[in-house]
Amino acid sequence: MKYAILVYETEQDFANRDSHKAAYNAYSQALAEANVIAGGAELHPAHTGTTVRLKDGQQKVQDGPYADTKEQLGGFFIIDVPNLDVALDWAARCPGASSCGVEVRPLLPMN
Repeated sequence: MKYAILVYETEQDFANRDSHKAAYNAYSQALAEANVIAGGAELHPAHTGTTVRLKDGQQKVQDGPYADTKEQLGGFFIIDVPNLDVALDWAARCPGASSCGVEVRPLLPMN
């Protein structure tokens, strides 16, 4: 089953990414060596995002983050593992788990 490991970061975490780069590279390598990685990406800070909504058939575009929160989605890993327990074990090994929020969410198959 595929799971998303979603890493939420504060603005300070975004600013200090270089100091965590080696840990994330090692984590990514461990996922690859275990043959469980199915995708993922590091994201730019939330202020670079653009939100699109459709209201009354009209496109409404807003620059900046969707929500004003302390932590924003900073990146994600997609893993393919047998069950939630294994996914949680991998999430606990994520460098972000010691300093910010890491969410594990199962993926629905695309039909």
